[in-house]
Amino acid sequence: MIESSDRTPLARSFFDRPVLEVAPELLGRTLIRMTEDGPIELRLTEVEAYAGESDPGSHAYRGRTARNEVMFGPPGHAYVYFTYGMWHCLNVVCGPEGKASGILLRAGEIQVGAELTRRRRISARHDKELAKGPARLATALDVDRALNGADLCDGPAAPLTLLQGRPPSPDQVRNGPRTGVGGEGAYHPWRFWIEGDRTVSPYRAHAPRRRAT
Repeated sequence: MIESSDRTPLARSFFDRPVLEVAPELLGRTLIRMTEDGPIELRLTEVEAYAGESDPGSHAYRGRTARNEVMFGPPGHAYVYFTYGMWHCLNVVCGPEGKASGILLRAGEIQVGAELTRRRRISARHDKELAKGPARLATALDVDRALNGADLCDGPAAPLTLLQGRPPSPDQVRNGPRTGVGGEGAYHPWRFWIEGDRTVSPYRAHAPRRRAT
């Protein structure tokens, strides 16, 4: 049986490149999440790049910690973090081992397994909202810290796999400032999305959190 080219898994060499090369090329790829209830497939429509120790917006900006250890490991692995005491977010590690960089998966279109994601995203009014935003994407795919470090190049039975998919044409790709990033990294135009796709999340500038008085 000949495998369709869009069902071909991405090789580790795809991820072993500079983060700003990999990030826009993740658009249109198919992310497969194997769950106990069955597979979920999502077409990526929005991502954000984080350039490690040279990027004030990155978790690795101040060096290696127990939390960000995976970012310094081999490319092609998942980096999952917990934020605001409520949500998980899913990232893909890229670049050479020892130099931390990663790509936040911000949004996508559920193409297989929508009935499974609706159970977890009961507040979604339409299917286009199932994975519209990084926390929603992780919730829809049942991603938590148990998947931190998962190898996306480990074969079709792995819990997370990225396939060739259907990348958009270059004229459909847009970029701009990252959502919710403040300080020196606020204006890096390192968010990439597919123009006109209804699953792309709205841009929100950084809003400093106020301490309770």
